[in-house]
Amino acid sequence: MVGANDASNRSKGAGQLMMAFALIALIAGAASALMFASIASGALISLALFYLAPLPLMVAAIGWGPLCASLGGIAAAIGLGALFGLPYCIAFAVTVALPAWWLGHLVLLGRQLGSAAPEGTTAGPPTEAKVEIEWYPVGRILLWIAGFATLTTMAALLTLGTDAETIIGTLRRGLMRLLRTTDPQTSGEASQLVDALVRIAPAAATIVAMMTLTLNLWLSAKVTATSGRLRRPWPDLMAAELPPMTLVALCLALAFSFTGGLLAIVAQIATAALLMAYALTGFAVLHTLTLALKGRTFWLSSAYAVVVVFGWPVIAMVILGLADSVFGFRERFLRSRQPPPLPTP
Repeated sequence: MVGANDASNRSKGAGQLMMAFALIALIAGAASALMFASIASGALISLALFYLAPLPLMVAAIGWGPLCASLGGIAAAIGLGALFGLPYCIAFAVTVALPAWWLGHLVLLGRQLGSAAPEGTTAGPPTEAKVEIEWYPVGRILLWIAGFATLTTMAALLTLGTDAETIIGTLRRGLMRLLRTTDPQTSGEASQLVDALVRIAPAAATIVAMMTLTLNLWLSAKVTATSGRLRRPWPDLMAAELPPMTLVALCLALAFSFTGGLLAIVAQIATAALLMAYALTGFAVLHTLTLALKGRTFWLSSAYAVVVVFGWPVIAMVILGLADSVFGFRERFLRSRQPPPLPTP
């Protein structure tokens, strides 16, 4: 009788946990869907909500597991498709649900590294063995973010056309229409400006997608860490570095950018995403190289403020990230700060 009551209580507890899990998934999906759909209102605040749409699903993925984010994302995509049509459903699934689910999965991805027993000793029971977990590297997560930024930007451009001429023409007509609504007296110089904007628009959209995805992932990790739901230690962001083959991929993408057609647009988008990944590692290098500076907080805050206000100084961070990948500035700096070895007797 007692065993039957225990089994009944366990089944009730499991049912309540599953209901709470499903409720969290639906709440996260509904919040992301509302933030994504708010762009249709045209209000200025809706732009910020649109870019923060992956945040609830990322919090669900990191705090309650990728399955929670996948359930919420599927429910939100179906709801958006039922209300606004199939294009909204596909756009939400590709640009919000898929990155939130996969990046949340990577944050929690790790493998156990069991420590070997010293030679001449007998290893203890498996439960007493020291187990170290190697978490998925931050640099590789940055590379996945660059891939998602490339995917979402290219998917958005393919809604305008399936070849380079159609995409560029549609972008140009849209910008000219926008310019005429603000200034009916459109001159030749304005037309040249529109042509220049059309050329840089794919790369600019990629940079925005890259930065917003990175910001969403950082915020979601901070939220889960603050609430005690983060099931891994906070990573050492100053040690973030991209895989060595990333530099080869960047060189190839840069070379294909000068070809032409749709391939050149894809290569330009990939180049912009990879350069922004190196800019983020450049900030990590800056944090490392300023460890010995007095007033370090002031100098770092000034560097961030200059990049945010003016934009173009981010080129210095790109150069710093590229230089570190080639010359290993951080490794040399940290090695020079290590104390000298003790003299041997």
